[in-house]
Amino acid sequence: MKAEIFVYRTLIEAPAGEVFAWHTWPGVIERLTPPWERVKVLERTGGIENGARVALRMKAGPLGMRWVAEHRDYVEGRQFKDVQIAGPFRRWEHTHLVEPDGPAACYLEDRIEYALPLGLGLARGHVRRRLERLFRYRHRTTAEDIAAHMAHRGAGPMRILVSGSTGLIGSALIPFLQTGEHEVVRLVRSKPKPPESIRWAPEDSFVDEAGLRGIDAVVHLAGESIAGGRWTKARKARIYLSRVEGTRLLTEALARMDRPPRVMVCASAIGYYGDRGDELLEEDSGHGRDFLAGLCVDWEAAVEPAWKAGVRVVSLRTGIVLSPAGGALAKMLPPFRMGLGGRFGSGEQYMSWISLDDQLGAILHALATGPLEGPVNATAPNPMTNRRFTETLAKVLARPALFPVPAAAARLAFGEMAQALLLASQRVVPAKLLATEFRFRHPELEGALRHLLGRSKETSGHS
Repeated sequence: MKAEIFVYRTLIEAPAGEVFAWHTWPGVIERLTPPWERVKVLERTGGIENGARVALRMKAGPLGMRWVAEHRDYVEGRQFKDVQIAGPFRRWEHTHLVEPDGPAACYLEDRIEYALPLGLGLARGHVRRRLERLFRYRHRTTAEDIAAHMAHRGAGPMRILVSGSTGLIGSALIPFLQTGEHEVVRLVRSKPKPPESIRWAPEDSFVDEAGLRGIDAVVHLAGESIAGGRWTKARKARIYLSRVEGTRLLTEALARMDRPPRVMVCASAIGYYGDRGDELLEEDSGHGRDFLAGLCVDWEAAVEPAWKAGVRVVSLRTGIVLSPAGGALAKMLPPFRMGLGGRFGSGEQYMSWISLDDQLGAILHALATGPLEGPVNATAPNPMTNRRFTETLAKVLARPALFPVPAAAARLAFGEMAQALLLASQRVVPAKLLATEFRFRHPELEGALRHLLGRSKETSGHS
């Protein structure tokens, strides 16, 4: 069977040197892996220079395979190639080419020569469609990530401490920051601690304060999952202790430092506002009265030791973070893909959402934007009713949305949590992000879902 050739080429509004250098940083493989693919980096030796290798674990359904590639034909600032050493193809040679187009733009071209295993000739069309879907995602992510980092280049590289690094947001944030030339240190509970990490044990009121020296910024995401199960009395206590007392423990440690970090971004949630109907909610809107609102009030108050010590603190009130890799969207996808999805309750309650990439961008923006402090809403500028949200998701998946979940059924299944997370209405506006010129990648829901699920209607760039 002769080799197939696939080419995807995109004009990127960034200097060629910037685009090539972005590919050399740790975390680039993770940033280029779509959230619908299950790929894990097992081992990496070297960067992209000749002889460097990367081993990946790739899963399709219940099956997994190991893919090993070696880098060759490296030309500084212009190209590199990865060649399959072990994997599913009879042949795979992938050339990454960066071609200048003046001083401020370049063409990024991915050229793949591949041959399918014997007997799989009928899969040619499927493989080509999969490559087109993959590289559409990769090129857009490359362009958007580089633009985000260039916009904040003035803040300089930072040494950033990240807690909650294994969660949905944290695990995506680390490679995003690394490809922006920042050094990331993880705040972990494990013992012995892994490399490039600092240990803490909130249950024992312990933080390795000596390890905090030299940290420029902190992103605090750690805490018991709010949506991880019914809110029993014991679970609510664990959520409160991990979110409030854990934050206070960390900020008190920062306050005791001779030279504390310049900035801290601490997670919070739009649950702060409670159930507010169609009221437009900005950062100065009052808080609600339920458990989640009370939690958020105390959670945000727990950062006081840090700001009293001169740290600029941002409490990021995050909406529903969208990614097929986890969170609310991942839970909604199975029934919607089967055509069994529908609205929750009346469907008139507002959902304030944000794509995972915009959440990462908002964190970077908060770290690098000096005037930004206090509570900041991290939501897209276009909240939607649950009815419109579910109809849009069904449209993107080309499925109906005919099976509503009655409010009573949701309360029966999830108890108090259903009212706060599924049925409450929060029409949140990201006023501070907009006022400080944050540029959303995905201001509209349909565009966000098409990008996240690989269902974009764009067809340009390939051959």
